[in-house]
Amino acid sequence: MGALQGRVACVARYALLVLPLTFVAGALLVPLGLMFVWSFWERAGFWIRPAFTLASYAEFFAGVRLSVLERSLVVAAGVTLLGLLLAYPIAYFLALRVRRDLARNVLLLFTIPFLVNYIIRTFSWVYLLSRTGPVNRALMAAGVTQRAVDWLLFSDFAVFVGLISSYMPFMIYPLWAALDGLDRRLVEASWLLGASPRVTFLRVTLPLSMPGVFAAVIFGFVGTFGESAVPIILGGVGYQLMGNTITSALDVLNYPLAAAMSSVVVATMLAFLLVWYLAFDLRAVLGKIARWRF
Repeated sequence: MGALQGRVACVARYALLVLPLTFVAGALLVPLGLMFVWSFWERAGFWIRPAFTLASYAEFFAGVRLSVLERSLVVAAGVTLLGLLLAYPIAYFLALRVRRDLARNVLLLFTIPFLVNYIIRTFSWVYLLSRTGPVNRALMAAGVTQRAVDWLLFSDFAVFVGLISSYMPFMIYPLWAALDGLDRRLVEASWLLGASPRVTFLRVTLPLSMPGVFAAVIFGFVGTFGESAVPIILGGVGYQLMGNTITSALDVLNYPLAAAMSSVVVATMLAFLLVWYLAFDLRAVLGKIARWRF
């Protein structure tokens, strides 16, 4: 009887997985598969026709779009690094130096910007960084500059500001989760053995929080690498990253080229996820640190 109940429970668990797996397959895997197949097709007027050609990949890697890929990688890496340097101290302070109830309230505040439309939030930076905006007025009022600074808007600086403000909140949460799940006894043991706070952080806290660090890097890099709105709004029409380059290919109905570039972007993201999977035990991120502890 017990064995029968166990089999029924096992079948029920697998049955409950069918619906979400079907949804994922239909909404994610099938479109990705079609995109990859279409990247080998060729243009035929306003549409595409079946073929097996590497022309789209050759056009991508041999043309100026390859420099856009390199630039996107550099920008994504820079934004991720700066976002991590900002997000880690915030997550550390909330996880180890603040009361639980206050930490929850602060983490809730980080979700408030997402109640505003993403495009509107990005356009708000145009006003803030413009020649007549609050930032320039504050710089002139403080005597830092005698006239409005032009490079605050439509520049690398503006794009970095927009990308960091958009994706840094996504980096704070996995960092907080990893730090909040640390066994405090290990930190206390390091202090009792005479280690300084700096040594304790470098030898105990930072290594144990690395799964969260890498998760934050994944969130920041993947989001930044595929971004399309921020480069156009804050970088100007001529500022190209992979996201808006793919959009440009779609605008001229070059679907195979857009599919080829998208396939390269997805492959890069999957490579990072594979490294994370091989480097860390996922249970370290999805286990007890995912629960609120009082």
